Formats: sequence, structure tokens, C-alpha cells
Amino acid sequence: MTLDFPNVSRNFDSKRNRVQFWGYDGAIEVSFFVGADALQKLGRMNPETTDIEARVLNVFDTARARIHEVAGKVYGRGRRGDYIHCLAPTDF
Repeated sequence: MTLDFPNVSRNFDSKRNRVQFWGYDGAIEVSFFVGADALQKLGRMNPETTDIEARVLNVFDTARARIHEVAGKVYGRGRRGDYIHCLAPTDF
């Protein structure tokens, strides 16, 4: 099956400074996490915005297509049965 991203929801995890989003392989939900360190490689975080959540989510939203592309590659490299994946800065 092909990984699909019909759900545009994403969630900021302030404790771990990362964004969680979801993809679907058929009926199976797959969780992904991408940290602020990886997002920083994708786009410049606006230093004028003091709210880290807003900064991180803005970069995520701007780079969503690239993030989904990388998530698909990371998922394809994973072992069967792995439904949680963390995207590292080196994945970009």
C-alpha cells in the first residue's frame, strides 16, 4: 500500500520540542514525529515570534509537502509493523 496523508492535523509536543502528524497505510494509522532541529533545516524560524509553538508549526506548515515526502521514504525503509517514526535532521 501507499502511504497517504489525508489528515492535515498536526500537534506540537512542547515537552519534546517536536511536531506529531499522521499518515495512513490503508486503514493503518502511522505516527510521525519531526523535531524542531529537523524543521530548522527546512525553513527559517521567525525570530520575531516569541512563541516557539507558532514558530515550529509555521515551518511545518510551509514545508508540509517535503516533510510528507521524507516521511514516505522513512516509512518505506522501516520494518514491517513499525507504526511510529521519528524524522531526523539527516533525513532531510
